[in-house]
Amino acid sequence: LLNDFSACAPTAQQLNTLMVDAKGRNMKCLTFFLMLPESVKSKSSKSSKKGNASGSSKLPPVCYEIITLRSKKKKKMAADIFPTKKPVTSATVQHYQQQNLNNNNTIQNCNWQGLYSTIRERNSVMFNNELMADVHFVVGQTGRTERLPGHRYVLAVGSSVFHAMFYGELAENKDEIHIPDVEPAAFLAMLKYIYCDEIDLSADTVLATLYAAKKYIVPHLARACVNFLETSLSAKNACVLLSQSCLFEEPELTQRCWEVIDAQAELALRSEGFCDIDAQTLESILQRETLNTKEIVVFEAALCWADAECQRQELTSSTDNKRKVLGKAMYLIRIPTMALDDFANGAAQSGVLTLAETNDIFLWYTAAKKPELEFMSQPRKGLSPQRCHRFQSCAYRSNQWRYRGRCDSIQFAVDKRVFIAGFGLYGSSCGSAEYSAKIELKRQGVLLGQNLSKYFSDGSSNTFPVWFEYPVQIEPDTFYTASVVLDGNELSYFGQEGMTEVQCGKVTFQFQCSSDSTNGTGVQGGQIPELIFYA
Repeated sequence: LLNDFSACAPTAQQLNTLMVDAKGRNMKCLTFFLMLPESVKSKSSKSSKKGNASGSSKLPPVCYEIITLRSKKKKKMAADIFPTKKPVTSATVQHYQQQNLNNNNTIQNCNWQGLYSTIRERNSVMFNNELMADVHFVVGQTGRTERLPGHRYVLAVGSSVFHAMFYGELAENKDEIHIPDVEPAAFLAMLKYIYCDEIDLSADTVLATLYAAKKYIVPHLARACVNFLETSLSAKNACVLLSQSCLFEEPELTQRCWEVIDAQAELALRSEGFCDIDAQTLESILQRETLNTKEIVVFEAALCWADAECQRQELTSSTDNKRKVLGKAMYLIRIPTMALDDFANGAAQSGVLTLAETNDIFLWYTAAKKPELEFMSQPRKGLSPQRCHRFQSCAYRSNQWRYRGRCDSIQFAVDKRVFIAGFGLYGSSCGSAEYSAKIELKRQGVLLGQNLSKYFSDGSSNTFPVWFEYPVQIEPDTFYTASVVLDGNELSYFGQEGMTEVQCGKVTFQFQCSSDSTNGTGVQGGQIPELIFYA
């Protein structure tokens, strides 16, 4: 039978054509030639030897199974041969159920395969579908599990882990596999990529999906998760993502997190996510040399983390327990570098320092002979601000530059992520004067940062910095609008010979005129000569 079949059997494509074209004919039998996994072959070989030793000896070592389906006068639909079960219903996987229903409706067609021109589209029909499912996954923690259908061949093609699980030397032929450490929504997102070649990520599930992609070695999906995290990275989630990026060994994402934490340290340390990090990540942040914030902010953030850690360890949130859970991380806070007022009114009265430590630090502030401390006494270096100067020269005239409450504005874009800390502004051209400046930074009309402050101009042509309360994160390849409304001496310096493109270190700035500008500032000349930034 094997020899006859190999000699005259049509190819798989020809078999499919015969099945489709022979609508008016009844075929006596259809024969399929299937290669089985090694584990099944060995079992089949053993059973053959037991049943018929003489017959099995004639077969080659790698044998094949012959499956014959006898057709009846009334043709069976695919749904009749492989009846579908009820789809899983749960809020966790509700997003995918409509596609499951659509797939089931599609399969009611007797030749649903002919509806799709590519194997990707046909595989998509199998996603989250009981049709031909030969394995099931019970995904999630006990009490919150979902039972999801799968197809061994498709999964093995998409993941080397699944290949080893189903076809490797140590493969286990289980019909149901329990996966308690992956969330159902994340597992389905991974399956959707394997079956449909589609990436479906959201802020709520991306970390869990990254974990699943790493666990089952689906590198392209993992890379997409990392890209998603990088684009959504902000001071609010930077500390949590830093912890996860170290866990997942993603150095690029780790570097992006550090850039945000350094530049926007105060926002990052005061975010809710900071209290959720592990002790190792806490220590790495506390010992960071380039944190761009006051030390009292670092101290207060560490106390908030200690309070949350006490709750996680089911300890009373007392000063003693806070000190206990902080452990050696306490000495990474550079308490002696605080302003004396910050120490006296904050750290000294917090209760987490011993009486001896408090006394020694006060002596360190005031005594000529300073005591030795376990705390580091060198202030952090922080970040050095960079300046993008967009004019090649400046000038003044007797009738310019006047303000009278009008807005000077310019648009800019960068090719790398930076953090705008403030603007450099011109001052009076006729002696010293004080200015009040309202600065703003917008993206597509949405206000991202603003501040109202004063600066003193000494009558020179120098620029004078005006800072935002917190540095503003600027994404690449998008235009932002920088604006200022000045109140002060109406005769000031102004820029000339403006440039549309300026290279500052590794960052390229592009400038264009803004419709918000009502006082004459543009690319060629005017106010806002400098953008002060961290990169």
